[in-house]
Amino acid sequence: MSTRRIAITGATGLIGPRLVNALRARDYEVTVLTRDPARAREKLGEVEALHWDLMEEAAPPAALIGREAVIHLAGEPVAQRWSATVKRAIRESRVRGTQNLIEGLRLAGSSEIGERPGALISSSAIGYYGPHGDEPLDEDAPPGRDFLAQACVEWEAEAAGARELGLRVVEVRTGIVLDAAGGALSKMLPPFRLGIGGPVAGGRQYMSWIHIDDVVGIMLAALEDERWSGPVNAAAPEPLPNGDFSRVLGRVLKRPAFAPVPAIALRVLYGEMAEIITTGARVVPAKALVLGYDFRHPQLEEALRSALEV
Repeated sequence: MSTRRIAITGATGLIGPRLVNALRARDYEVTVLTRDPARAREKLGEVEALHWDLMEEAAPPAALIGREAVIHLAGEPVAQRWSATVKRAIRESRVRGTQNLIEGLRLAGSSEIGERPGALISSSAIGYYGPHGDEPLDEDAPPGRDFLAQACVEWEAEAAGARELGLRVVEVRTGIVLDAAGGALSKMLPPFRLGIGGPVAGGRQYMSWIHIDDVVGIMLAALEDERWSGPVNAAAPEPLPNGDFSRVLGRVLKRPAFAPVPAIALRVLYGEMAEIITTGARVVPAKALVLGYDFRHPQLEEALRSALEV
């Protein structure tokens, strides 16, 4: 049996290390495209790490030729205070970075030493849908009009260019990832552990969460099952209002969770980015469920206990 080879961008972020470990457990040979190969090898262990500056150049064809697929995770973190500079980096790292990846795939197709990948699994986000109330949103829901929604629209449009090159493309719209090591949950933990956590901006807005194991699981399913194509919501089947989420988190941590956090406090802390937290969207994983994906952590309390190891 020939070696199965995969190329990954953004492998040193929140999701990448778990995904790399899962791929190696399945006997994939992993090639990481990164600005800092030495750091990637230090963080990820025994992987082939090749230099790529996603903002400045096409992805190196040699890192793509002969790979079964590319998993594209790279992008400036969203969970930070949004200045004009940060917003530009959020958008351009996704749009220009994906353009440069597609150009690398195009160049790989002209090689005589091997074939270009057959699939592109490209990260996206539930921010695609923009602010909503309690309306359930499946993959057919229209995009929002706010900054993050439009960045996601452009991001996915660039990834879709791989279809013109003959690749199967899956856009994985990821929700709020539950992992104590990083992301939104790690930022929520300090006040909750001090007993001063609670509902944000009234607590009625929905939080579409997902355990990191299920993000990885959905990525693997999208990689290995050719029925997966187009946008896929990576969110647990039962999103909850922020107030309910806060109560469950408090119960798991054995701390009170009643201290309300006013929206204005978040705006002071995060600026425009606070709108993601104070509005929310009720995103459901319709396509994953239809395709038979079996969530490992479908219930919030168990998912939090697993993520926090309590």
